[in-house]
This record gives sequence, structure tokens and C-alpha cells, in this order.
Amino acid sequence: MAPRLVLFTLSTAVAAIALAAPTSAQSVADFYRGKSITMAVGTSPGGDYDLRMRMVGRHISKYIPGNPTIVSTNMPGAGQMLVANWLANVAPKDGTAIVALSQNLAVHQATGASGVRYDVRQFNWIGNTTDTPNVINAWHTTGIRTIQDVMQRELVVGATGIASGSYLYPYALNQLVGTKFKIVTGYPGGNDINLAMERGEVGGRGSNSWASWKSTRPQWLAEKKIFILVQVGVKRNAELPDIPTLQDLAKTDSDRQVLLFISADTAISRPLVTNAGVPRERVEVLRRAFDATMKDPDFLAEAEKSKTDINPMTGEEAQKIAEATINTPADVLARASALIEGK
Repeated sequence: MAPRLVLFTLSTAVAAIALAAPTSAQSVADFYRGKSITMAVGTSPGGDYDLRMRMVGRHISKYIPGNPTIVSTNMPGAGQMLVANWLANVAPKDGTAIVALSQNLAVHQATGASGVRYDVRQFNWIGNTTDTPNVINAWHTTGIRTIQDVMQRELVVGATGIASGSYLYPYALNQLVGTKFKIVTGYPGGNDINLAMERGEVGGRGSNSWASWKSTRPQWLAEKKIFILVQVGVKRNAELPDIPTLQDLAKTDSDRQVLLFISADTAISRPLVTNAGVPRERVEVLRRAFDATMKDPDFLAEAEKSKTDINPMTGEEAQKIAEATINTPADVLARASALIEGK
């Protein structure tokens, strides 16, 4: 009797394990089937963040079990801090909310900026579409062609809010390098600043990604309607070899470290995140769906047609960079915090 009892017990256990695996995998599909995922961005429509978010949204559902509907929406405000705070404190924590996060928000958290109600370390990073540098530009009618020109005369640049790179970058240069940027805030998004340049309200834009200029306004580059003054990145982009980085302009090594810290988040310049509390299996599904989307022929064809550069990074890699930003050495953080608090 004993051998038969052991055999029955083992057979029962094997059957239970076999049944458990597909049930777990199926539960993710069951959860997402018939549901919608809200994919939000903290800018107005038409800019690079918005265009990339919507492009990913058009393709990612096919790789998520249950094929949920993707609903893209815009939540501009507070230099994209509003949507980050919404994700951390209001959005459902079940995998049905995704945000195209501003790259500057890790820096603002690390330096203790006011208004931060999120923790990038608690977000679940899904993936990042590019590491393109940001740039500051001048409009052609201003007569300003180089960053050295802004050392001599004022250039009015548009920005969204003081939490955005469009404010932080020119402000940091004013304080540490001696440029004469006058920063006008309150624009809902980058496309609004572009219109303001055309109308003559401002003479430049405090920040935009290099990839965005290539994809959204290639004619402006071809017709020399904008001039790139400085790039924001850990090194010079191969397409902008003669344009200095922020840290290239530093007068001291200490200033260089601060400017490099401010620039480091360009490595995760266009990430997608979901919030804390999402079950691990759903986070894994969203990450792998993002990875598959980055290789999808239709997605890549759309990116090529719109001249949107794609240089993707996994969610796991992006998460490490965000956490490293928060863990920057204390002396660098102290100087960066003092700089940002002075705004």
C-alpha cells in the first residue's frame, strides 16, 4: 500500500504544478482583456514626448496579453510634475496607468525640489525609447548663432514650468557660466513655444530634444531657422560635434560636476513608467511588451517615416539609471540643490 500511496501523492503534486503555471500566465490576459490602459504625458499635444507616447501606444497592445485598449491623454502642468504626482498618488496601481515621464524629474527629486510628490525609485520603469541629447536653440531672427553670443546679449527663451529642463538648463548656465538667458515660463508644451518663436514672443526655446527637432521640424533645420547653441548630455552627440555640452562651458571642476549631474538624465530621455504596487507579473508583461514593440516592423517603419530616432533601453536598465541619479554624491547634490532652490 505504501508504494501506491507515494505514487499517488507524487502524481497529484505534478498535476497541481502543471495546472498552476498556465493559470498564473492566463490571469494577466484575463485581467487586461476588455480593459483600457491610460497612457499619459505631461505636455500638450504635438511635441516629441506626446508623439513618441502615441506611437508606442498604437503598437504595444498587440504584445500585452488580453490586448487592452490604449487611451492616450495629455496632462500638462508644472513642468510635467503634475502627471508624475498623479501617477504616484491618484492613478490606479494595477497596471492600467502608464506615464511618458519627463527626464528631469529624477534630478528634481534628488535635489529636493518643491512640489515633488513622487519617488522615481518606486516607479516601475517599462522602457526608454532614446538617449538623444536635449538642446537649447535660438530663432533665426534674433541674430544669435552661438552660446558665446548669449554671453554678450540677452536671449528670451520659452519654457513650460520651473520643474522642466526648458527652465533648468538656461537657468543653470546663467548662474554658473554667465549667460544672459531671460526665461519666460507658462507654456503648456513645446509646440506652444515653437508657435511663440514664430510669433516673435520669444527668441528661443529653453530645451527640446535633438531627436524632436529632426522629427517635428526638419524644415527648420534645413532652412536654418533655428540655431543650436548648446547640447545637454554626458558627451557630444556625433551629429552635433561642434556644439558644446553644458559641462564643456564650466569654469571650475566643481561647476562641471554639477552641470554633468544635471545632464545625466538624458540617458533616459524618453521613458515610460507605471506606478508602485502593480503586481510583478504585470510589470514584467509591460516591460517585455515594450521590448517587443521596439522591434516591431510596423513601429519601426512609422518611426522611420516620422524621422523619430529609436535607440531603446529596457525598463530594468532605465530603473538603474534613475536610482543612480538619486544616489549622486552628497557634495554634488548639495550644490545642485542650492542652484535649483535659487530658482
